[in-house]
Amino acid sequence: MSKNNQPLTFYERQQIEYYLKLKLSKRSIGKKLKRNHSIVVKEIKRHWHLKLGYRADLAQSRANLMAKKTNKRKLDKDYWLLRYVEEQLETGLSPQQIAGRLTECPPPDLKGKTISHEAIYQYIYQTVCGRHLYRYLRRNRPKRQKQGRSQKHNKIHILDRVSIHERPEEINQKVRYGDWERDLVEFGKREEHLAVLYERKSMLVRLNKVFNKTAEESLRVIYQTINSLPPTLSKSMTFDNGTENAKHFQLKKERGIKTYFCDPYAAWQKGGVENANGLIRQYLPKRTDLSKLTNEDIHQIQEKLNNRPRKSLNYQTPNEIINREFGLRGGALNY
Repeated sequence: MSKNNQPLTFYERQQIEYYLKLKLSKRSIGKKLKRNHSIVVKEIKRHWHLKLGYRADLAQSRANLMAKKTNKRKLDKDYWLLRYVEEQLETGLSPQQIAGRLTECPPPDLKGKTISHEAIYQYIYQTVCGRHLYRYLRRNRPKRQKQGRSQKHNKIHILDRVSIHERPEEINQKVRYGDWERDLVEFGKREEHLAVLYERKSMLVRLNKVFNKTAEESLRVIYQTINSLPPTLSKSMTFDNGTENAKHFQLKKERGIKTYFCDPYAAWQKGGVENANGLIRQYLPKRTDLSKLTNEDIHQIQEKLNNRPRKSLNYQTPNEIINREFGLRGGALNY
């Protein structure tokens, strides 16, 4: 590591004090210390005393004090900012959404103040005072984890399948509305699961309970969703290779909806709905028994997701976007 990237030592400060008394220039002092002269200039300017001049012992004491202060986190120093972050976490917003809303739509008493989402995560996972806040995060994990590998499944054969690599660029680039991704959120060995549809451009989600993993049941809930939407909002749908998607061709035949399939074991290719699944787990962990939830319960969770401000939408909500474009207000039941 370059010496210029390391903090000055007490011995070097004593040398600076000695050379200043000899009336050496700051550039000469830098050469003797084998430091960039700008470091010497900043050091003297920062610790110069009007009456005593530069004193190595005073400079070292002050540097030690400043080092301790810089270790204090922003949320430790600002009580009202901490209250704001805690309140927003409790309402279900993520650290990224909190940081974005604070920048774009700050409350009057916090105007001009900012904080990064990483600083919020570090406060939660690296401080004693913030440790309890992990309960309000989507994944509800007491320890911060890296994203794991996806599980592999048995090879599936689905007829009339079109590869995602043949999907038009207007879908890939999110140029238009009406292009959906479909997935299934499973709950252990229980029969009931959750079908998730995600509109790529508006980030709108539609949730429906399915009573089994058959292709017939999957198609039924897809029709429930597209029947509740304007026809212009149903142009294409991207699937994974699960057997529940085997009757996709009926969407093409009966509704003219183009269908595409991800590569095997490449769920990341439909990353929008995969991310939505992670948000859903905040409300419905894997141990949830869906049979105890009504359609209205599912709908309330759906609308919580659709009313979340999203960074990709400039911190607008999916419902705000879709209502502006199609006059479709969030809240239409899917059953």
